[in-house]
Amino acid sequence: MKDIMIMNVKKIAFGAAVVFFTNFAFAQTLQDGINSIDSDKFAQAKNNFTQMIAKEPTAENYFYLGNTYLKQVEPDFATATENFNKGLAADSKSFLNKIGLAAVKLGKGDKSAVAEIQKIVTDSREKDAEVLFRAAEALTLFEKNNAPDLAIQFLNKAVEKAQKKGVPANYYYTLGDAYRLKKLPGDAMSAYEKALPTAKNKASVFTRMGTLWMAAQQWKLAKENIDKAIAVDATYAPAYKALAAYDIRYQQNAKATQDLINYTKYADEDPYTQLEIAKLYFTNEDYANSKQVLDKIFDKINDPIKYKLRAYQLYADGKYAEAKQSMDTFVSQADKSRVQPADQGLQGLIAAGLAKDEKDPAIKTALTTEAQQKVAIAKAAKDETLKWDMELANIAGGATQGSVDAGPTTPEIEALKKKVAANPQDSDSLFKLATAYQDVKNWNGAILTWQKMIALLPDWAPAYYSQGYSYQQAGNNEAAKTVYEKFISTVKPADMEANKQTLAYAYFAVAYMSKDSDIAKAKDYVAKSLQLDPTYEDAIKLNNEINK
Repeated sequence: MKDIMIMNVKKIAFGAAVVFFTNFAFAQTLQDGINSIDSDKFAQAKNNFTQMIAKEPTAENYFYLGNTYLKQVEPDFATATENFNKGLAADSKSFLNKIGLAAVKLGKGDKSAVAEIQKIVTDSREKDAEVLFRAAEALTLFEKNNAPDLAIQFLNKAVEKAQKKGVPANYYYTLGDAYRLKKLPGDAMSAYEKALPTAKNKASVFTRMGTLWMAAQQWKLAKENIDKAIAVDATYAPAYKALAAYDIRYQQNAKATQDLINYTKYADEDPYTQLEIAKLYFTNEDYANSKQVLDKIFDKINDPIKYKLRAYQLYADGKYAEAKQSMDTFVSQADKSRVQPADQGLQGLIAAGLAKDEKDPAIKTALTTEAQQKVAIAKAAKDETLKWDMELANIAGGATQGSVDAGPTTPEIEALKKKVAANPQDSDSLFKLATAYQDVKNWNGAILTWQKMIALLPDWAPAYYSQGYSYQQAGNNEAAKTVYEKFISTVKPADMEANKQTLAYAYFAVAYMSKDSDIAKAKDYVAKSLQLDPTYEDAIKLNNEINK
C-alpha cells in the first residue's frame, strides 16, 4: 500500500490532435475529458470520450478512451487494448493507437515495448508533437516499467515542435515525471515550474510539487505545496489524496480519514477510483470504511487486485483461511510483476495465523516456516505496509475479535461497545471501554480497544503503556515488550516527569523480558529504570541478578 505517494495526476494533452475537430462544442467535450482525468474523475472522462466516439468514431477518439483506462490508478489493460484495436480498425496507420498497444505491453512488464515505441516514433518521422508526447507519456506511465531517458528525448522534441502554438502544460508535467523516475528532483521541479504559467488549473502543478517533495522526504515543503493546491482549487480531488498520504505518514489517522472523505467527495464513482479509496482507508487502519467501499464495488471490477485488498481486510478480522483463499486467487490471476514483497509478507502472516490452530505437527511446522520466510522477504525489502513483528506477536497472542467476544463482559462494556460502533472517533468512550475490559480481565478486549485508541491518537503515549500491560497480563511477552518500547519512544521530553513511574516500569519490564535473549539490552534497560526510580525494588533485584 506504499504506492499511495505516487500520484497519478497526469493530464492528457490538448495538442495537435485537436485540429481534427472543427466543431467548437465538440472540442470542448475533449477538453472536459482531459480536465476530468486530471481531477481523478475517470468515470466522467470515460463518459465524455464515449460520447465523442458516438458522434465521430475516429481513431483519435478511441485512443483517448483507451488511454483513460491506462491512466487510472489501477490500469485496465483489457479495456484499453479493446479501444486501441478499435482505433486501428478505424485507421490502420494510427500512430497514437499503436503507441497505446505498446504501452499496454510495457505496463505488463514487456520491456521490448520500449523499442517498439521508438520505432513508431521513427515511422512517424517525428512530425507530430502529439505523437512525440504520447510516446513519452507511455514511457513514464508505469512506476516499475518505464524508460525515462527516451521519454525526456521525445518530450524535448515535442516541446520544440509545440513552441509556435504554445507548449501545453502537460508536456512539462510529463517531463517532470520523467525526471522524477530518474530520481532527479531538481530537474523535475524545474519542469513543473515551467508548467505553472500555462496550466489551466494551478492546483494540478502544486499537487505534483507536493508529492515530489514527499518523495524527497521534505515534509514541510510537501505540506506547503499541497496547501497551495487546495487554496487555488478546493475541489481538486488529487490534492486531498496527497494530503491523506501526508497525514498517514504522520499517523494523523483522524485527519487522514477526513482527507479521504474529501477525496471521495471531489473525485467520482469510477470503480477503480473507489478501489484506490478502499486501499487508502486500509492504509489508514480504517478497516470498516475500507470494507464498506470495497463491498460496494467488488463485482464492478475485473482487476484481481480486489482479491488482494479483500485478503488484507480478512486478515485484519482474523479470518485467516478466507484471507488465504483471497490471496491465492490474487496471485493466480495477477501478473507476477504485481506481486509485491508486502504481499508475500501478508502470505506469511496468514500462514502464521493458520499455524496457530493447526493440530497436525507436520503442517504446523511447514506453516510456521513459511510464515518466517515470507515475512523475512517483506522486512528485507524494508516494506512498511504492516508492522511485521508486531503482527506476528499479535497472532501469537491470539487477540482476535472472536477471543474478545468469548471473554468476560458487563452491561457497561456492552453499552460502550454500542457507543464506539456508532462513533469510532469517540476517544472518551474508547478509553472507558478499554479500562472496563481491563477491570474484568478481558485482556484481549483491552488489547484491541487500546489498538483503536492508538490508531485514533498515535501520539498519546499512555495508550501504548496500557496496551503493553494488557499484552503482559495476557501472557504475550513479545508483543508487550514491543509496545512498551513504543511507549518509551513516544513520551515527549516535556512529559518525562509526569510519566516517571510508568517509564521506570516499562524499562524494567522490557529488561526482564529480554534477560534470557538479549542480556546487553536487559542491563541497559534496567539501568535506565533505576535512573528514573532508584528505590524500585524489582529493578534493584533484576540489576543484581544480571550483573553478578
